[in-house]
Amino acid sequence: MRLFALIGFPLTHSFSKKYFTEKFEKEGISNCIYELLELPDYKDFPNLIAAHPDLAGLNVTIPHKQNIIPFLNELDAASAARIGAVNTIKVLPDGRLKGYNTDYYGFRLSLEQWLQKLTITPLSLKALILGNGGAAKAVFAALEDIQIPYQIVSRQKTPSTISYEDLTADVISTHQLIINTSPVGTYPKVDECPAIPYEWLNEAHLLYDLVYNPAETLFLKKGKQQNAQTHNGLPMLQLQAEKAWEIWNNE
Repeated sequence: MRLFALIGFPLTHSFSKKYFTEKFEKEGISNCIYELLELPDYKDFPNLIAAHPDLAGLNVTIPHKQNIIPFLNELDAASAARIGAVNTIKVLPDGRLKGYNTDYYGFRLSLEQWLQKLTITPLSLKALILGNGGAAKAVFAALEDIQIPYQIVSRQKTPSTISYEDLTADVISTHQLIINTSPVGTYPKVDECPAIPYEWLNEAHLLYDLVYNPAETLFLKKGKQQNAQTHNGLPMLQLQAEKAWEIWNNE
C-alpha cells in the first residue's frame, strides 16, 4: 500500500484527503491511501518520516511550507527552489526527499483560465497581493511569468511592501486584480476579511481568493457587492493536487 498524506497544523478541514480518497475510488486505484498527519512542530518532521516507511508522497500546508525545506535532500529548480516554499514532497526510490511547489502551477493555470473566460488580457492588469507568506511566493512567481506587475500589501510596511493603511483610492483604482493569499476569512472565521477599502472597488476589479472554504468568503462577497468579478481558490487546489499526483507517479 502506497501512503500519501498532508502535513501541517491544524488540519481540521482538509481538501486533500477528501479529494484524493474520492480520486482513488473513482479511478479504481486500490493500492493507495491518503491520510492527514498533523505536525504541530516542524522539527518533528524526521520522526514522522521514520514512522511511516510506506510513505510515497506528501502535501505540505500552513505553517510548514518554508520551514520544512532544510529537512529535504533536493528542491525542484523550476518551482520550489525559485519560490522558496514547498507544498509537495516526493519520496524518491532511494529514500531521499525532493520538494516541489505545485501551488505555482495551480494558481497560474486557474488565473489564466479565468482571465481567458472574461476575455481580459493579463498585460492590461496590475495586481495587489494581500499577504506575504508561503502561499504568496507562488503567486509572485506566477504573476512575474504572466507579466502582471504587482504590489504586496502586508500588515507591516517594509521597503518592498505597503501596509493596508496605504491603500488609497488611487492605489485601488490602478490595481484591478486583488489577490488574497492570507488565510483571513477561512472557515470557521467566516466573518473576517482583509482590511481593504471595499467601497472603492467597482466593476473593473477582479478579486481572487486563495481560500476555498467557504466557497464565497466575505472578501468575495464584499467585492461582488461592488460589482467586481470574483474567483475562489478551489480550481487552484484541484489543479495543484493533480500536478502533485503527476509528480508522485511520473517523474
